[in-house]
Amino acid sequence: MSEILILYYSRNGSTARLAEQIARGVNAVDGCEARVRTVPAVSSAIEAASPPVPDSGPPYVLKDDLAACDGLIMGSPTRFGNMAAALKFFLDSTGAEWLSGTLSGKPAGVFTSTSSMHGGQESTLLTMALPLLHHGMLLVGVPYSEAALSRTVTGGTPYGASHLAPEQTATEPSDDEAAIARALGRRVAEIAVGLKRG
Repeated sequence: MSEILILYYSRNGSTARLAEQIARGVNAVDGCEARVRTVPAVSSAIEAASPPVPDSGPPYVLKDDLAACDGLIMGSPTRFGNMAAALKFFLDSTGAEWLSGTLSGKPAGVFTSTSSMHGGQESTLLTMALPLLHHGMLLVGVPYSEAALSRTVTGGTPYGASHLAPEQTATEPSDDEAAIARALGRRVAEIAVGLKRG
C-alpha cells in the first residue's frame, strides 16, 4: 500500500476542505491511501503554545510521517502571495530530512486558498514548491487535459489546486475547484504507486 501524506495549515477551513477533496482523489487510486496531517499555528506571543493534540481535525504532523510517506501534497492559505508562517515554520525544521534525503525522489503537489481573485494563488503554490524541490521531490501539477482547469472561474491552476474564498465562511470549493483538487490527489497517488512498483 502506498501512502500519500496530505499536510496543510488552515485557519478558516478553506484549505482543509481542499485537503478533503485531495484525499478523495488519493483514496480513489487502487493500492493508495491518504494520511492527513496539519501543523500547529505559530504565535508572536512567546508564552503562547498550541496543545499537543489539536482540538479538532487531523493530528499534527510528525517527522516519521515524512519518512513513511510515498508522496506528499502540501497546502496553505495565501499570506501576501506566500505560504502561511505555520507551514514555513515546520518546513524550516526539516534540515535533517533534507540532509538524509528522506523525501528525495517522491512525488509532490501543492494547494492553496485565498480570499481575493488576484491574491497570489500561483505565487503561494510556487513558494511551497521551492522547499520541496530542495528536498529532491518530483513536482506534479495539473495538466490542461483536466477539463475543470479550463472551465473554472475561481480557483485551480496548472501549478496545483486552489480555492477562492471571498468570505471567511465560503470554505466549500466550487465543483471545478473540487474536481481539480481530486485530480491532483489522483495524479500524485498514481505516480507514487508507479514509482513504488518500479
